[in-house]
Amino acid sequence: MAIDSLERAIAAIAPRWAMRRAQARQVLGYYEAASPGQTRKARREGASGNTAVLRAGATIREQARHLDQNHDLAIGVLNSLVNFTVGPVGIGIEPQPMGAEGEIHDAFARSMAAEWDDFCRRPEVTWQHDWGSFCRLMARTWYRDGEAFAQLLEGSVAWLDHGTRVPFSLEMIEPDFVPMEHHAAQPLIEQGIEINDWGRPVAYHVYKTDPRGSLAGSRLFAANNLKRIEAARMLHVANRTRIRQLRGVSVFASVLGRLDDLKDYEESERVAAKVAASMAAFIRKGQPDMYAEATDATPRGMKFKPGMVFDDLKPGEDIGTIDTNRPNPNLETYRSGQLRAVAAGTGPTYSSIARTYDGTYSSQRQELVEGWTMYAVLQAEFTARIVRPIWERFVAIAVASGRVRIPPGIKPGTENDALFLAPQMPWIDPQREAEAWAIQEDRAYTSGPEIIRKRGGNPMRVLDQQARWLKAKEEKKIPAAKGSAAEKPAEPKPAASPPASDPAAPTKRRT
Repeated sequence: MAIDSLERAIAAIAPRWAMRRAQARQVLGYYEAASPGQTRKARREGASGNTAVLRAGATIREQARHLDQNHDLAIGVLNSLVNFTVGPVGIGIEPQPMGAEGEIHDAFARSMAAEWDDFCRRPEVTWQHDWGSFCRLMARTWYRDGEAFAQLLEGSVAWLDHGTRVPFSLEMIEPDFVPMEHHAAQPLIEQGIEINDWGRPVAYHVYKTDPRGSLAGSRLFAANNLKRIEAARMLHVANRTRIRQLRGVSVFASVLGRLDDLKDYEESERVAAKVAASMAAFIRKGQPDMYAEATDATPRGMKFKPGMVFDDLKPGEDIGTIDTNRPNPNLETYRSGQLRAVAAGTGPTYSSIARTYDGTYSSQRQELVEGWTMYAVLQAEFTARIVRPIWERFVAIAVASGRVRIPPGIKPGTENDALFLAPQMPWIDPQREAEAWAIQEDRAYTSGPEIIRKRGGNPMRVLDQQARWLKAKEEKKIPAAKGSAAEKPAEPKPAASPPASDPAAPTKRRT
């Protein structure tokens, strides 16, 4: 590598500095991406994950909320994420306590399911949401704001009526209630979260009242309005992309500018099309001297109407119309390209955002399969951070309060075992899908209960409903459907004996 005069001078004064400078040049020479130029700005992010979120997290959150209130495409992105993550009834729970021999203890499972059904009617403190609504609102807050919190309230709590047989409730908390600007050295608090030396949260410092009120900006409010909630009683789900990152960032962080530009562009095209629909015309005169001030000052007015004939034109005049070339024929192509980029940055499939379902069965299924992997990741994260801790605490409180009793035959440590039933990938062609699952069940590749779970159902409830339904049909003497498992096979008719005179008749052998 050539050494210029500047580097020779540096080497004569500070050899070590010159050596480090030469090493840096070698690295930059090998990795072109590390060297900015006229065509590349080489933007960098050298701060920690927490510092980056502290600088921009609140601003991004406020912009995302504005989009959720005013932009139809952003609403569609959030709706798709929420619907495919938690679905219409939330993440379902199927208790799976194990007996001493490794089998599911059905009686205890049914008693826990009954108490859980009662809890799902009023799971949170305001009584405004059932379990499905709770899950959807928590998931929407998680995606839009970047994170969501919930406090676990159990037993006797001042001024709180749980409203369920098991004394247990949830309090949903928006990210604003955990102040990002709250820091302390002893104990170690970063962005409102108290952590230990290993970086594990041990408590959350939360505003007692809404921090967006009239007194929110005063120091007295900040000092006297915080309460400390232990991490064992707080749920926190967040979009984290950096190691040791404490707070989350909205899924719209990378596409805010694109969505804003697309919204402005579509509005401009819409206004232009509206103006174009209001037809305008002008009078074109032939010679310059025709534009001289007319001696007749009477205003000329011409109203458009279907089939009209212009009979008030002067010599040399004709009628021209203004053509704005709207609607723009390239709008749909441009919009589709931008929506694909938004889908790539936020997670849902392009078809679910654009509501465009073109292509063959194979292409639609391929898109759905690839997109569903992303939904499965979000389902697993939401279940691990929100649903599973709620269920485990619910079982402990139900037992401690005496609502359910653990039978002697339960295997220790399995009383809160459960299957968490998230929405499953829908069927594009029900007949093909059903036949494929039937083949897998026949060949013992999967089980009937697993197929029911894949359809979003609870095998125990499906079996109970089917048994009651078949019994009711039998009582009403309604025959089972042809080809169903409930249809009784026809009894074979005995073969007719051939006549005795038939020479082909077999002879009976005596034993």
